[in-house]
Amino acid sequence: MDGSCKILYENDLHKCVMFSFDDETHEDSFLSVNQYLVVDNGVGILLDPGSDVAFDELYDAVSEHIKISNIKYIFLSHQDPDVSGSIARWSISANAKFILSSLWARFMSHYGFMQTDRMILLNDKGATLKFGKSSLHFIPAHFLHSPGNFSLYDETSKILFSGDIGAAIVGAPNQYKIVDDFLKHKEYLQGFHERYMGSNKACKTWVNIVEKLDIDMIAPQHGFLFDGKNTALFLAWLKELKCGSDILGTL
Repeated sequence: MDGSCKILYENDLHKCVMFSFDDETHEDSFLSVNQYLVVDNGVGILLDPGSDVAFDELYDAVSEHIKISNIKYIFLSHQDPDVSGSIARWSISANAKFILSSLWARFMSHYGFMQTDRMILLNDKGATLKFGKSSLHFIPAHFLHSPGNFSLYDETSKILFSGDIGAAIVGAPNQYKIVDDFLKHKEYLQGFHERYMGSNKACKTWVNIVEKLDIDMIAPQHGFLFDGKNTALFLAWLKELKCGSDILGTL
């Protein structure tokens, strides 16, 4: 498995790092995943750390940017194994609290994690967490695609970590590419979003929230990053997308 990292934002106290792992030898059966780390004044939050398969290499890569003991939080945007599958190993290796939807607390035992006292459970409306001199916002993204799903917005970097929203299914390797032509990139978005996103109503609800934010970059869990004009183009496209229950009769 091949993985590397890229710093997406950095100032004197605050840093956002992207990790990505691809398996070129098993491209047909392996789904590449982006993981993210936000550090402020030496304290970290790890976002969507992924499956057990990625744990060892991600642990080593994260250790180059922060002491594992200084990871205070681990955020799980939803319940899928490519997001949460390594929760048991991270619970042993780090002293972090785990932030996730209250819908998925009981399901974590199926990944071998039983310590409910280490969970910070989000209600459906989301939450704001003081982090350093600014805040992290857990934004409801329900049915996109999980019924208990959240995006995370970092006030300092102005990065929206969007989970599966904006995900593109592209072949390995794809580390750290930024969308340069949204019209061409749509072909990698279309099928995934039509099938995995719940409905146009769910898309519009999320876009109506996030388009009010000051966003410099959208960083999804799979595929490429959006910045500049392509951020607005993606949000406009998603707002009008027919998907999920909208196309049920055509499947």
